[in-house]
Amino acid sequence: MVSDLVDRVAGLRLPKLEPRRGNVRLLCLVLFYLVFLVVGAAIFSAIESPVEVGIVRSTHRMKKAFLKQHPCVTESDLEDLITEVVLANNRGVSASKNISSGSNWSFGQSFFFSATVVTTIGYGHVTPLSEGGKIFCVVFALIGIPLTLVILSAFVEKLMVPSTLALQWMNSRLGHLYQPFNIRLFHLALVGLLIVCCFFLVPAAVFSRVEDGWSFLDSLYYCFISLTTVGLGDYIPGDRPGQEYRPLYKVAITGYLLVGLVMMMWFLTVFAEIPQLNFGIMFLHQSDEGTSDPEKMRLSGAGAGPKYTQQMENHVKASSRPVEETPSPEETTPVHARQK
Repeated sequence: MVSDLVDRVAGLRLPKLEPRRGNVRLLCLVLFYLVFLVVGAAIFSAIESPVEVGIVRSTHRMKKAFLKQHPCVTESDLEDLITEVVLANNRGVSASKNISSGSNWSFGQSFFFSATVVTTIGYGHVTPLSEGGKIFCVVFALIGIPLTLVILSAFVEKLMVPSTLALQWMNSRLGHLYQPFNIRLFHLALVGLLIVCCFFLVPAAVFSRVEDGWSFLDSLYYCFISLTTVGLGDYIPGDRPGQEYRPLYKVAITGYLLVGLVMMMWFLTVFAEIPQLNFGIMFLHQSDEGTSDPEKMRLSGAGAGPKYTQQMENHVKASSRPVEETPSPEETTPVHARQK
């Protein structure tokens, strides 16, 4: 009797001791992410190290040639001068003879800097120099970053209205030929193609013509690094000496960045609205009965975009299912498309 009771109790507790499937998948994702970072670091090191070594050797040769041509200059004095020049350049102050290109803190430049702070792009080429400026930058970012996210999200919500109507129209026209998932993918591809053409390729062509020394690849690289908010700061438009209409040019670039960020958020929202591509469901903690709180699922999906029509309501139903299930074509097709 005692042994049977122990076995029965052990059998009741055994499922609770088993790791949840979502935790295992999340752990596998973390391990894959770490491997991805290691591989990326190895590739960057293999590609960039030879270039860096070549630049270092060239710099040493130039320094030795300068000391040989100017014997009155000591090596220590030259090192001190180079150190000061590098420190000034890192703080956004150029030491070249073309320094008359304009102040880094004119209104146009300051407006551009403010936008890069609140959008979290943060190129880092210009930074506050005074203690008061650093304190104000912190306060300004604390208020400006959430405000910027609210404004950008509001514009995305507006864009989702015609986007959803276009998806409904595509379902009504193509619903009898293709599965709803394929139509959603085609809709996502159209949105991506529009963004790539209007906010990557066309601006890259403009930058390559306006900016001296920028190839099309450099300009495309700048657009991608900026609109993904990576903001490395190695390419900054409007900073060349003698730039005409520099303040106005900086304001125009700021407008491009803000509108481009809205477009990028719109694309991510359209992507997240496809239930089959919502891989975050794989990492949800499912209860022992395999059910979840519908209200919690509704609240967790509220930030992905508006739920306009029954098609969006079906997305919430599909998200609350176990991972193994996929929504049927009838559930993801609008009502009028099903009647057709």
